[in-house]
Amino acid sequence: MAVFNVKNVCDSTRTKLKEATAKLELFLNHSSLNQLNAENDPAMDEFYRGYLQDTRNLLVFCEVAYEKLGVCLRRPTFNVEFSEKVLYEVYHTCVNTFFYPKNECYSEDGRYAYTGQDAIRFRKKPTREVRDLTVEMSKIFEQLREDLSYYETDYITQRRMQGEKI
Repeated sequence: MAVFNVKNVCDSTRTKLKEATAKLELFLNHSSLNQLNAENDPAMDEFYRGYLQDTRNLLVFCEVAYEKLGVCLRRPTFNVEFSEKVLYEVYHTCVNTFFYPKNECYSEDGRYAYTGQDAIRFRKKPTREVRDLTVEMSKIFEQLREDLSYYETDYITQRRMQGEKI
């Protein structure tokens, strides 16, 4: 991929990660398990524990990726190979962590993706705050997934053909 294109993708990805990080931090700094599960329902307690754990993991991955992209963009000579590796990592850590959370509190239902409806389906009915955050994040990560789709398949194929282990 051309240097100019990779640099632009790094810049736009970094901007989207900054937006996602800000929203995730705001939510995590102002939400607690007790607030989310005001009814003290044991099933919802388990649900929110998993949701908060997944959200914290996603925040960490996004912060690390944001910093790595900053390093890519600040270098005096733009290193395409390193930048492509970082973009690959963004796809496989941040994007996949969002769409395939470990605790499976929500999932993406592809049947709704083309109807204009929200494609995110929750295992249990969450609070409005949790639902709104997840839907906002899905829009950001959907854009990232589209922007970085090259790094899901073509980048790996190219590296393997060059004899590298991934």
